[in-house]
Amino acid sequence: MDYPNVEKISAQLDSESSRDRMLALAMLRNVPADSAVPLIKKVLNDESLQVRSMAVFALGIKPTAECYPILVELLERDPDYGIRADAAGALGYLEDPRAFEPLVRAFYEDTDWLVRFSAAVSLGNLKDVRAKDVLLRALDSAEIVVQQAAIAALGEIKAVDAVDAILRFAQSEDWLIRQRLAEALGQLNTPKSISALKYMVKDSHPTVAQAAKISLQRLGES
Repeated sequence: MDYPNVEKISAQLDSESSRDRMLALAMLRNVPADSAVPLIKKVLNDESLQVRSMAVFALGIKPTAECYPILVELLERDPDYGIRADAAGALGYLEDPRAFEPLVRAFYEDTDWLVRFSAAVSLGNLKDVRAKDVLLRALDSAEIVVQQAAIAALGEIKAVDAVDAILRFAQSEDWLIRQRLAEALGQLNTPKSISALKYMVKDSHPTVAQAAKISLQRLGES
């Protein structure tokens, strides 16, 4: 496979135009991680938040030994909540089991809901059953999107004993919560899950009903 010219990308990352720098980052898509990460690091402290955000995301999909400690440092110390949220998300993409503890700390200690949301999503991506307690706590968040993320993540980690806790959302007014519930139940094979899904296929929102139907098929109950 022919890779893009790394020297050309490196030069473009020095451009005064933030658009050029973002395009250069996009060109790293087909560059091997070992060659891409040193270039990504050039713009991790860029004056443009958009460029920084894109660079942080790129570290999550170009894993090298350097990426994990850089992302943890950003998650724990960056003053911008958006960058901290990006770092939490990127740690989920890395799927490095060491990220469990930094993500749990971020959920409990960060004051911004977007960071807690990203941490919950990434805890699901790690598929680490130890995340169950923090995700159950996330169900009580005042932010609906954090609740959505927690329901989805409990499904991802196959927390079968959390079915009762998430079934209270079956009557939620938010259809996205009901959709996340239907999707999660499809990964939690219990009689209560199947019973709830048979109820949810009649949901007034077609997306929720379709999600429930797919989950029943997954559980062999179509």
